[in-house]
Amino acid sequence: MRRFLLLLALAACVRTPAPAPTEVFRNTQVPIYSNAGFDPASLSGTWRQVAGFGAACAPGGLTFSPGRVDGSLCLNGETRRISGPFAVTGPARILPAGEGEPWWILWIDYDRRSMAIGTPSGKIGFVLDRTAGIPADRMKAAASIMDWNGYDMARFRPL
Repeated sequence: MRRFLLLLALAACVRTPAPAPTEVFRNTQVPIYSNAGFDPASLSGTWRQVAGFGAACAPGGLTFSPGRVDGSLCLNGETRRISGPFAVTGPARILPAGEGEPWWILWIDYDRRSMAIGTPSGKIGFVLDRTAGIPADRMKAAASIMDWNGYDMARFRPL
């Protein structure tokens, strides 16, 4: 019995490791802007992830329908499932269920084929395209917008 109590006392002293700090991919001192002329209805359809920040993993994709998003994304080396309703929280800002902060649509091209999404905290940044084959000019435009909004382009990677 004494041995059991001693082991129990030792187990209570063991510390669990602290969670790894969340990576940030943008300078939060730089102002960030969402696309004020954005219409949430233009999200409808399937989008493929073509770029992101941090460690690589398999590219994901999202399907938007009115008020709902389903799919998965590669976010800093981890595949994260996104599924459920989303709320419109401001101009070109949506908050998918389960996400900690709104996603800001930083840029969407004129024909609604490609878009760049980020967060003010800089913990998330990615580029989506209606196909997996984004042309070089639109990838360059998306990357320029991410850079302009303070993202660390040394961490940017096409998928």
